[in-house]
Amino acid sequence: MPDQHAIDELSIKEIERVLAIKRREARLGQLYGDKHNNSMVEKVALSSINTPFGSHALDDASGKVTNGNPDMSDFFIEGRDHFANTIRTKNQWLEILHRILLPVEIIAVMAVVILGVLLTISVERVEDQTAAAQSTADAWQRAALPTIAPTPQLRIEQIVLPGGHTPPDDQNRSQFNFAEIPDNLIPLVQDQIFAPPIQPPPVTNETALRLVVPKLNIDSTIVQGIDWESLKLGVGQVPNGISPADPVGNVVLAAHNDIYGELFRYLDQLEAGDQFQIQSQTQAFTYDIQGWQIVEPSDVYVMETRDGPTATLISCYPYRVNTQRIAVFANRINI
Repeated sequence: MPDQHAIDELSIKEIERVLAIKRREARLGQLYGDKHNNSMVEKVALSSINTPFGSHALDDASGKVTNGNPDMSDFFIEGRDHFANTIRTKNQWLEILHRILLPVEIIAVMAVVILGVLLTISVERVEDQTAAAQSTADAWQRAALPTIAPTPQLRIEQIVLPGGHTPPDDQNRSQFNFAEIPDNLIPLVQDQIFAPPIQPPPVTNETALRLVVPKLNIDSTIVQGIDWESLKLGVGQVPNGISPADPVGNVVLAAHNDIYGELFRYLDQLEAGDQFQIQSQTQAFTYDIQGWQIVEPSDVYVMETRDGPTATLISCYPYRVNTQRIAVFANRINI
């Protein structure tokens, strides 16, 4: 073993070199751990102290081994290799950790997706159950409510007598007379002027099909409806649900007087005691005329039911003026 020098035998310069080595020892201890470097630094310190510092010491300015000191070179090479091995080991562990975490992340994502699907299904099921419960409750509530009669639709025959039109021009053209209907009621009935009823009365064996007035030479078919298009075809019946076979009720028939055949032009020539017939598929019903009356277009009372089975013939009046109506009243005689 080489000779060792006592601390009091060292010069100031040698002591400074020892302190420099100790400081490097402290730094290396922080980097690589004190346990690993204690033996290495101790070997370097002893080697430096046991030899002349001029030939085997570290250079203070550059920190490199001078004069070919092999112990110091080995010391720094071993520190470098240890640092590289440490980094390599850490990288290996990080790679292993990443490989482990990747399937864990995939499983976690799949679990989130499955939970989302299950949550959606649960929400839809709850919504369906809620809708069913609300529907059942609504049905019970509706069943408990009193039945309210629907508001009846305003019919044109409730405000004006049928057959109204303007006087024909030189080419015998005419149109419906809107002036007979109050302005505020036109929007409510205008769809009934040119179109037949949406649900006309069903045709039965007792439905009025033909009108025969011998005195006026009238023999015409009867159509159901008093709209503009129906009266183009001939005599129209007010759709009040009355047939000539009914024991009580007023069969109301209308036709034009100066257009589309002028069928009812001469109603004012009829007198009390004259007769006419209304025919159905199975029977002919005879009516005895009671008289006639000139009324205003708004006098819809003439279409009301009278005592027993009756009939009323209506047309515009006077001829080619059409500001009023003529109504002929008759009673059925073959009861």
